Order: sequence, then structure tokens, then C-alpha cells
Amino acid sequence: MKGVQFLVAFVLLALASKLVSASDPGPLQDFCVAINDTKDGVFVNGKFCKDPKLATAKDFFLPGLNIPGNTSNQVGSMVTLANVQQIPGLNTLGISLVRIDYAPYGGLNPPHTHPRATEILVVVEGTLSVGFVTSNTDNRLFTKVLYPGDVFVFPEGMIHFQFNIGSTNAVAFAALSSQNPGVITIANAVFGSDPAINPDVLAKAFQLDQNIVKQLQSRFWWDNN
Repeated sequence: MKGVQFLVAFVLLALASKLVSASDPGPLQDFCVAINDTKDGVFVNGKFCKDPKLATAKDFFLPGLNIPGNTSNQVGSMVTLANVQQIPGLNTLGISLVRIDYAPYGGLNPPHTHPRATEILVVVEGTLSVGFVTSNTDNRLFTKVLYPGDVFVFPEGMIHFQFNIGSTNAVAFAALSSQNPGVITIANAVFGSDPAINPDVLAKAFQLDQNIVKQLQSRFWWDNN
């Protein structure tokens, strides 16, 4: 009897392990061009699919990544997206692209995370200081100064940043392992949430005076809204 119980327990553990390690299945079609019209669409991976017979080259095309982004803002950077929202043909393909422009003398892509993607970045112009921080409890910083042609990887979910330490404009392109990676900009999310997080919580978490917290919340809430 004990032998049977052991066998049953072993099988259940094996099945549980299989379920835990499961991942999204690969697409069972060549492509699934995303559409908003649900009348004739088939829902796949968060989007409705266009009839493949109606797909055109335009569904897989996006012009304009040669155009510099406007960095005249508080952080001095601009991210130009090329994900499933801009290229419907990316749906189910698990990849996207961005162009990032940085103003001279401190253009910053602020600390942020991508909850659904690893990022690989290549610098094409300028000099960037980049880095990411590992999870608790190590909170280890991996950082590097990058020059044109240099490549750096930011693992999925890790807080990371890029900072222009040069006197000229900088430009980088990054590929991400999701059609819609998502982004959580840390300062905006913490101090600019709507409704605002209780200042007592943030004052204690960041070891700040509550007046400073309220000042930061007013600034970031205004930026986000």
C-alpha cells in the first residue's frame, strides 16, 4: 500500500513540475495579423486575427525609425515604439523593437522594467552608461559604458536604465522578446500612481520626509496626467 501511495505522489509531483515549467505554445499558423474588428476575427494571444488571405505587406511594415525622437522633455530622451500596436503582423511572433534617442549631457531613459521581455540594446551613436539591478536580496548592479557598436542585455523584469554621458546626441536600438513587452517606469509608478499611494507608505519605504514625498507625488502625478 505504501508503495502505491509513493507512486501516486511521485506521479502528481511530476505532473505539477510539468505544469509549472509550461510556457506559451508556439504559433500554429504562419502569422496572425492583429485587428480590432471582432466580427470575422479569431482571438489569439490577446488580439483578434485577420483572415490570412486578406493580409498585405503593409501589415508587417513600419516606416520612420530613421527619424530622431523629440528629447525636449524632463528626462531628455524619447522612445519610439515598434511593437504589435504599430505593426499588427507582430502578433504572436514574440518580438518587438524600439528606437531610443538621448539628449546630450544627461539624456536619460529612467530606471524601468519590462514585465514580459528581455531586452538587447545596441548603440549606434554617442556614449551611454547603462545598467541593471538584480532582485532582492543582492540588489547587485551590473553597469557598463557603451560606445557605437556595443551591445548590452537587460534580463526580463530587471530594473534598468540608459544615461547619455556624452556631449552629443545618442541613439540606440533595442529588440525585446515580446510583441508587447510593457514598461513600468519606477518613479512614475511609485510617485505618480492614480490614485496616489498613501504618503506614509512611501515616506517609510524610502526613508523620506512626508513633505518631500508629497512634493514628488504632485510632480509625477501631474506628469502622468
